[in-house]
Amino acid sequence: MERGGRLDSSSILYGFGCQCVQTQPGIVYQFGPFEVNAASGELLRNGRRIRLQEQPYRLLVALLENPGKVISREQLRSRLWPDDTFVDFDGSLRVAVGKLREALDDNADDPRYIETIPKRGYRFLVSEVRRVEAAPEAAELKAAKLGDDALREDLDRLKTGAKATRWWTVAGATILTIGIGIGLAVGGRMVFSRKVHALTEKDTIVLADFANATGDPVFDGTLRQGLSVQLEQSPFLSIISDEQVQQTLRLMGQPADAKLIPTIAREVCQRTASAAVLDGSIVRIGTQYLLTLKAVNCESGKTLVSTEAQASDEDHVLKALGGVSVEIRNKLGESLSTIQKFDTPLEQATTTSLEALKAYSSGIQATGTKGPVAAIPFFKRAIELDPNFAAAYAYLGILATSALEPSLSVEYRTKAYELRDRTSAAERYWVTAAYEKGVTGNIPKAIEACDLWIQAYPRSYMPRVYLGGAVLPIVGQYERAAEESTEGIRLSPDYPFPYAYRILAYTALNRFDEAKATYAQAVERKLQSPYLFLGMYNVAFAQNDTAGMTQQVAKMEGQPRWGHTMLFLEGDTAAYYGHLKDAREFSRRVMDSAQLAGEKDATAIYAGLSGLREVSFGNPQEARRQVTLALKLSTSRDVLDYAALALAYSGDNAQAKALADDLNKRFPEDTLVQFNYLPSIRGKLALNKGKASDAIKDLEAAVPYELGVSKGGDFVGNMMFPVFVRGEAYLAARQGSEAAAEFQKILDHRGLVLNQPIGALAHLGLGRAYVLQGDTAKAKAAYQDFLTLWKDADPDIPVLQQAKAEYGKLR
Repeated sequence: MERGGRLDSSSILYGFGCQCVQTQPGIVYQFGPFEVNAASGELLRNGRRIRLQEQPYRLLVALLENPGKVISREQLRSRLWPDDTFVDFDGSLRVAVGKLREALDDNADDPRYIETIPKRGYRFLVSEVRRVEAAPEAAELKAAKLGDDALREDLDRLKTGAKATRWWTVAGATILTIGIGIGLAVGGRMVFSRKVHALTEKDTIVLADFANATGDPVFDGTLRQGLSVQLEQSPFLSIISDEQVQQTLRLMGQPADAKLIPTIAREVCQRTASAAVLDGSIVRIGTQYLLTLKAVNCESGKTLVSTEAQASDEDHVLKALGGVSVEIRNKLGESLSTIQKFDTPLEQATTTSLEALKAYSSGIQATGTKGPVAAIPFFKRAIELDPNFAAAYAYLGILATSALEPSLSVEYRTKAYELRDRTSAAERYWVTAAYEKGVTGNIPKAIEACDLWIQAYPRSYMPRVYLGGAVLPIVGQYERAAEESTEGIRLSPDYPFPYAYRILAYTALNRFDEAKATYAQAVERKLQSPYLFLGMYNVAFAQNDTAGMTQQVAKMEGQPRWGHTMLFLEGDTAAYYGHLKDAREFSRRVMDSAQLAGEKDATAIYAGLSGLREVSFGNPQEARRQVTLALKLSTSRDVLDYAALALAYSGDNAQAKALADDLNKRFPEDTLVQFNYLPSIRGKLALNKGKASDAIKDLEAAVPYELGVSKGGDFVGNMMFPVFVRGEAYLAARQGSEAAAEFQKILDHRGLVLNQPIGALAHLGLGRAYVLQGDTAKAKAAYQDFLTLWKDADPDIPVLQQAKAEYGKLR
């Protein structure tokens, strides 16, 4: 503050006529989603500025310098108000603390950050406060160069000794600027305070296609994709997703892959209630290229901000594109600190090859307009052109999982992870989460990666959707899966996947009406996806709606890959009702279809599950035949599990144990293997040896995750199998009450177990448990439920014949 006509030389300015704050220049404090830049005097939350007056800011810095320690009231008085300054200290301190808590969204009664220590002072509760050096001065000077033109003119005049058009007061190394674009130079360093920006943190933007005046098609779609990668690094900007653009184009009567020329892009912008369109262009001037980028208000058509850059030749176009993206981020209002933090160069975040980036761009577009099967060749082309294109490998890994090709998925995800330093910050979170989920199988680590992703990019829908659909269901966290999917819908309302994943989560929770309401929302927005249809098939099954299942099957006919997934589900449904011959026919058609398509992993998964179904119904010989086929085609994680379980139930203990040992060795971190697959296999092997108590103990490991989804693909698998084996173990131990609880648990989770064989066999297990308890009435009822379910079943199924014999003894 100013004393005796002199300005304190260690000051930072806070707007018009404000006080000066003593800080440690060059230090940045980071805690939770917040960042305090002592040099610029900024408080940021997820990269966005939070308004904070001088005294609350002084208080925050004082607390951050001593995290976890009590700062006395007297220390704060001397720090915030000099001894010769008269203030109502107690009242002013309370006000400062209140304003600081408000800025941090903190609560005095349940504090996360600032704790009141009665009669002593205050303590900052977060002990892990990171202190880092602020970014190099050059970036801030560059921002000054990109900032207010009039201010630059004044600086030039100061250098030449001319009279500035603004008022300047110089004291020591401090220059105080009063006016729009107020700045302060300390030791020759210019730091700009807040200024009026083109966008706010709640605005969204639409990316138009670049107008390509070069005549070279390599730039078509490629520059837009490159710009998208660059801007998606920003926690401040929110870009309308390609899926939402495609859906909006359909509503406009345009093809989903229509070129986003300025007029079409502006209409998309208006329909999505976005704030601006980014229009780009590229022209060739001799051997050089000129790139121009401008933000246009989609209502008025007025240019908000613009920038341009030159490239000396075609090889430097991507570098120039990266430059204009950084400048436009700054001009649109993003803070320098987040630009510096999230600014992986485009060539590093994607590829140095324009041709590879074009193929990648085509793959992204095909995924949304023609489906994953059509997209795969483009991504393969991208990695052929650039073997180090990490993001293309990541996409291939995800698509391979959907195509029931887990071996390929592991290969692609591993390569993407090895190359993760060649991705943007946002993509790095995605690559890490996908690697932990699909390669190591360490689901807690995958969740952690997604949580960090959300923290860094709170406006991104992708981590929410990935959590809700691919990660949380594995550990049975369906409530949170529904919540994350809901947030994904809010952030990207025209993306069909969060709707489908919320349907699956609600179905697993037996909340069928909410699942159907979610589907109605998707239909209202005219969204379509095989995931939606498959999800509604499950809802129809759970509610015994045969017509509804038939309707969803009809929607899937003729769709590549999805057709044989639906056929297998139909086979499971037939088997659930005891129509084993029909189920075998469905399985045969499915495996023939997959084999013709060259999908070895998919064929193996279907064969393994068919073998497990056969042995569950009392046909060990057919089970072994199916398992032998499966293991010839693949030794992927899920195939090994299905084969080991089928062999254990067939009495082939030695081979089942060998497969279990292989699983344990190859997947030491895998949550599903260690807490679902292995406990089930080991439990059954212990039962085969007559050691029921050992089986029960082996199965204890599965308890935390026993409700998790254990699937070889998106919709085929064997859910709640550890619960079924535990029920059998309690039967063998003659603990009827405990066995009944396990089988009832399966029946209570109809929306999770669905048409799996154990869903039908749990009725039989429950009847046997009641027999052990001596409750004949309940035993008869349970047997009758099973026999009613299988009233039209194939008569020669061994488990049916056994059930009838047992029931006859009760009558």
